[in-house]
Amino acid sequence: MWSTTLPLASTGSNSEFLRHYARRMLRNARGEQPSRALPALRRILAARVTPQQKLTELYAQRESLRLKHVLHTLAVELGFANWESCKPQIDRCPAEMLDRYRLDVGAYGDFESNWFPDESAARQWQQQYGGYVMRYGDQAVAILDKVR
Repeated sequence: MWSTTLPLASTGSNSEFLRHYARRMLRNARGEQPSRALPALRRILAARVTPQQKLTELYAQRESLRLKHVLHTLAVELGFANWESCKPQIDRCPAEMLDRYRLDVGAYGDFESNWFPDESAARQWQQQYGGYVMRYGDQAVAILDKVR
């Protein structure tokens, strides 16, 4: 049997969670491990936060990144123009809006996940098997909890 409810309740406000997540992402971006730094830097470039045009340039200058750059990136990913417009509104948004970030930090570690190329494919699968679908960039994931 599969659960079709949200696997984990969120704690704290959305803005608190995003600031915590942003600090973690900044540490990864500045870090020495390319496998952690490059995904964070690609997201920053995709959000057009920094004037650098190439990933190699940003990687060489990654120590210059600040928390404000990462918060701006997260705001853009969430559909806001910048952090200044996101900050006063994000706490009024449903907690589910941040599920993609909770997945990144392992909040769904005890749950089975099934990945799909897009949300419509995940929703079709969900109709047959249940679960909780969340968007992850252009992809989607269905989260399932085995009921014991």
